[in-house]
Amino acid sequence: MRKAFSDANNTVFVTQGFIGSDISHHTTTLGREGSDYSASSIAHIIDAESVTIWKDVPGIMNADPAWCDFAEKLDEISFHEAIELAFYGAKVIHPKTIKPIENKNIPLYVRSFKDPSAKGTVIRKLDYALDLVPVYILKQNQVLISISPKDFSFIVEENMSNIFGLFAKYKVKVNVMQNSAIDFSASIDANNRNFDALVADLQKEYFVKYNENLQLITIRYYNDEAINRMISGHKVYMTQKSRKTARFVIE
Repeated sequence: MRKAFSDANNTVFVTQGFIGSDISHHTTTLGREGSDYSASSIAHIIDAESVTIWKDVPGIMNADPAWCDFAEKLDEISFHEAIELAFYGAKVIHPKTIKPIENKNIPLYVRSFKDPSAKGTVIRKLDYALDLVPVYILKQNQVLISISPKDFSFIVEENMSNIFGLFAKYKVKVNVMQNSAIDFSASIDANNRNFDALVADLQKEYFVKYNENLQLITIRYYNDEAINRMISGHKVYMTQKSRKTARFVIE
């Protein structure tokens, strides 16, 4: 591929990015953000100066404009922060897109095809901390499942290994989790077709209860005002805070 590009002068290449092939050379789709990942991979191979991804939003926003009327554009973020936001559920950039260009320090621009002249957001390597506004990420249609051993034993390594083994068996992704001495709770997506089978298997050794129709709110760079804005008036089922991130499972 590198030779094909280097042999051309002043040439524009047009290629697909969403269609690929499996190991048996059968045509398949690459899944969500497959075109972005293809662009990132090609950029890595040819040592591109930059990558630009065109979206229907001005850039990477601090919240989804579809549900937040106070959303604002972030001018720049680091590769690390882009992966963090994608992990928590931000939908602009898939985390696989970041790694190939991060390896070669190739900046990624997210710009709007509705306003091509606008600067958008740049994702790049930063050697300094950004003073970012709070970033809000919403995951809807959540189920909070709580598990406790029938023998009232502690939730220790053996129980955790067993529980996570069952989550892996039924391909149920944990979005946020928390445990006490004898309880383990996790927020998961409600649309998993293996949920009933997971609960049935867990109930062989554990008491299981769950709440449906919940939301998971993640706030990066949180402050008191940001938290109050998101959870005021809502019943909170789970709270989890770290240095930069606060997460709430709410009704």
